Amino acid sequence: MNEYGVVLESGAVRFERLLPGPLERVWAYLAESDKRGAWFASGEAEPRVGGRISLLFKHSQITDETPPERYREMNDNGWPSNGTITRYEPPHAIGFTWGGEGEPESEVVFELAPEGEKVRLTLTHRKLANKAEMANVSGGWHLHLGLLEDKLAGDAPRGFWSRHEAVEAEYARRYADLPDWGTAEG
Repeated sequence: MNEYGVVLESGAVRFERLLPGPLERVWAYLAESDKRGAWFASGEAEPRVGGRISLLFKHSQITDETPPERYREMNDNGWPSNGTITRYEPPHAIGFTWGGEGEPESEVVFELAPEGEKVRLTLTHRKLANKAEMANVSGGWHLHLGLLEDKLAGDAPRGFWSRHEAVEAEYARRYADLPDWGTAEG
């Protein structure tokens, strides 16, 4: 299985991972704030379509590596993001809108399916504004999903910030030949 995300269409990327099960355990790492906060972002989610989700990205909780300057706030104070639950089908799927203040909303959907003793996680992120945002978001998901794999496997967490620049640059390279869409940055 390719660990890199694949482009579905302009502004949409999909990732797949085969994770240690069972299904309910993987679901807990998506739905429960403390478990989600260990690999991605903590925060409460109202368990229903139309409910609110409040994420707090605090990278000092997921890695002891020092972040680059542009991400220091996420490390020290945390960075909040609020959205709306768009899909809620425990323990198989959760989706939500995502956007910072003044940013257009995108949509993230996690889908889980059992495969023997493993669980296939499919993450789709749509409505990304341009290629630069898609490369940035893809790099983030790539690294966060690696941390989730490590948590579920009981392994030491792999590097996050030490790999960030190279992973984001690889996505920018992979997306360079895509047609432009969105803003002038695309």
